[in-house]
Amino acid sequence: MDTATPVYLSPEQVCERLPGVTKANLATLRYEGRGPKFLKPTPRTVLYRESDITAWVESTERSSTSAQ
Repeated sequence: MDTATPVYLSPEQVCERLPGVTKANLATLRYEGRGPKFLKPTPRTVLYRESDITAWVESTERSSTSAQ
C-alpha cells in the first residue's frame, strides 16, 4: 500500500514541468477528456496529482511515428 502523501499541482505548475504544454492546452484536454486526470475541489480550482501527470505522459509513449 502506497502511503506517500500525494503532490498536487496547479495547471501553471504542470505547464512548468511539461515543455510545450500551455494552460490553454490543458483546458482543451480537460474539456475533451484526453488529458491527465484532474481534481476539481471547487468550481474555480483545478488540481492535478503529480502521479497522474506522470502516468498520462507515460501513456503517450510510442515506438514509431506511425503509431496512432
